[in-house]
Amino acid sequence: MSALTAEAATSTRAMTVPSPASAPRGPRKVTVGGVVRVVGLALWLIITLFPLYWIALTSFKAPGTVNTYPIEYWPSQPSLENYVSLFEKSSFGVFLGNSALVALTAGAVATLIALLSAYVIARFEFRGKGPVLIAFLLTQMIPAFIALGPLYSMMSDLGLVDTKPGLILVYIAICIPFSTVMLRGFFENVPDALEEAAMIDGCSRLGALFRVLVPVMTPGIIAAFIFNFVNCWNELFLSVVLMNTDANRTVPSALNGFISTFNIDWGSMSAAAVLTILPTMLMFALASRWIVQGLTAGAVKE
Repeated sequence: MSALTAEAATSTRAMTVPSPASAPRGPRKVTVGGVVRVVGLALWLIITLFPLYWIALTSFKAPGTVNTYPIEYWPSQPSLENYVSLFEKSSFGVFLGNSALVALTAGAVATLIALLSAYVIARFEFRGKGPVLIAFLLTQMIPAFIALGPLYSMMSDLGLVDTKPGLILVYIAICIPFSTVMLRGFFENVPDALEEAAMIDGCSRLGALFRVLVPVMTPGIIAAFIFNFVNCWNELFLSVVLMNTDANRTVPSALNGFISTFNIDWGSMSAAAVLTILPTMLMFALASRWIVQGLTAGAVKE
């Protein structure tokens, strides 16, 4: 009887004593290191965001007030004249359409090809697998201008200079190596048992890939596509060299056109920069959850 009483008392005491985790916390102790860290992060945030703020501010200034002194950190008379003249005096709408077409097509096709190549590299053993991966990594270290001469000559022989399909093919070739290495990590993090179970149930290898593995890897695929899209959307060097007419120019080369020998149209250039930044910002904002999941999914192999 005494043993039962002692056991009941112990259990009652265990239930009534609050755990340390649920105990109310006192005020957090302020340390010098914490203050320095917060101040440093705040300064870094201001330094990072101030150029974006200044571009947006300049875009809303009237053309005659862009270079006024003293400097205005907030426009006294906000104006949309730069945005209106951007579309009235230039073909900026055409440039936006060209960039959207090229970036979306190249990003989607490069992601699909990289998905297949990453699957092969992750699931199969073959001779030359190591050198292929090393070659993919080495391509990221080679500046684009080194291959510009042979690339331009080849595109000229194929009749693809100053054509959107030609620029799309070049961007696809540039995006595939990085996307393949990126998606390979995601495939290696997915258990082989999922694919084997689907094949036992009657799926082919491609069926198991697209019906079972692709839904599991959706965050990684979205992350790879967004990185490909942003790279194609922001690329300047190849678009300037390969595109010669306004009907085929993309947004980065159009921004370069606002710089002349004796003058820079800061107002129109800032308005164009704001419109160029918005699509990538919206894409990252809408898909941030999948991007974070995709970047962390292939980080650790279980």
